[in-house]
Amino acid sequence: MSVQIAPSILAADFGRLGEAVEIADRGGADLIHFDVMDGKFVPNLTFGPPLVKAVRNRSRLPFDVHLMIERPWDLIHDFVAAGANNLTIHAEACPDIHRTVQQILGLGATASVALNPHTPVEMVRHVLPDLFHLLIMTVSPGFGGQAYIEAMTEKIEEAASMVAAVNPQCRVQVDGGIDLATAPIAARAGATIFVAGSAIFGSPNVADAIRDLRKAAEGALV
Repeated sequence: MSVQIAPSILAADFGRLGEAVEIADRGGADLIHFDVMDGKFVPNLTFGPPLVKAVRNRSRLPFDVHLMIERPWDLIHDFVAAGANNLTIHAEACPDIHRTVQQILGLGATASVALNPHTPVEMVRHVLPDLFHLLIMTVSPGFGGQAYIEAMTEKIEEAASMVAAVNPQCRVQVDGGIDLATAPIAARAGATIFVAGSAIFGSPNVADAIRDLRKAAEGALV
């Protein structure tokens, strides 16, 4: 599978999010990543469906909405109605992952599951046939700008192996501390979608940052 770059607008200027989405789109992004936090599941608070709806007309790219929230099933309809194309729920937040995944699919979006660093990959095997992405968190979620946890490389390898055996159409996505140094590590381990915030929006040129990150990941696959 080809490498995909997903700029996380969590690292963009919150006063110019619409413009940030446009810049990422024009700069060669493959999808736009939204980190939704509720201050409960993770110790930070970001935004909800109204923000996704407000910037939906600024890009034709898929909107990849990562729900780091308690009771995600309560807001799934609202996020899909706002324009989310893919919803990622956390295994740790869902007592019945299968039911929540089916709820997302029933609304016409694709469904993905995220795993925190401490959560075993085996936890999602039973829902893997229905997943669009399997997101391996390479930091503890809640804040941007954290350093990649080296121990997650082995977990990415384990996830990629399980995906290849159960649902080869699913992509392994990584999020947390992804930059020019860590993207090749994650790529060699089996990741194909790279969520990056600071490495992209902290750069003076977003298009150059997206291009360089893609080249770094692709170079590891040669």
